[in-house]
Amino acid sequence: MRVLVVEDEARLAALLREGLTREGFAVDVAHDGREGLWLATEQPYDVIVLDVMLPSMHGYRVCAELRERGNWTPILMLTAKDGEYDEAEALDTGADDYLTKPFSFVVLLARLRALARRAVRERPTALSVGDLTVDPAGLKCSRGDVRIALTPKEFAVLHCLARHAGEVVTKTELLCRAWDFAYDGDSNVVEVYISALRRKIDKPFGRTTLRTVRGAGYRLEA
Repeated sequence: MRVLVVEDEARLAALLREGLTREGFAVDVAHDGREGLWLATEQPYDVIVLDVMLPSMHGYRVCAELRERGNWTPILMLTAKDGEYDEAEALDTGADDYLTKPFSFVVLLARLRALARRAVRERPTALSVGDLTVDPAGLKCSRGDVRIALTPKEFAVLHCLARHAGEVVTKTELLCRAWDFAYDGDSNVVEVYISALRRKIDKPFGRTTLRTVRGAGYRLEA
């Protein structure tokens, strides 16, 4: 999943980026409301973690602005306030969930996954490409009855390919979905993960479903 964290506390923002990245999320971070609003409208996200007290534009305003623009990405609001009226204002503004600081990272993680599951509309929870099954809710992959162990980043790359099964997915698109917006490393990292996926989802089963389309990108076939 791709997550936008809008949080002005540098230490908390860094901890959230580190923790979510370790769990396999692609994470972008904004430190003020206007930057968060811009990123949320310029990039596709599966869920947004939005602090209430932000410089330049508070979280309630960011949330309301996104909803007014027709952006219905699930929003989890974070705040140091714990009053019932604050929670009601967050939900009435358009937020989907509310978490009071300090919070448990385990609970945050569970709520993000729940929000992402509820946001699924047109695509199924589990994706099937032939006998290959990719389950984003449970971070599980299998071919037939055989479970395949993947790292979080391998899963993120495969999930993107499975969502567009039969279509060519460019290296740039994979970087955009499986890595964060600020990633400026070597784009050849995609090839490394594609090779690793082939060793796990194809080679042991005598398959060649993950194909390279020269000059264009990669395609996952049934």
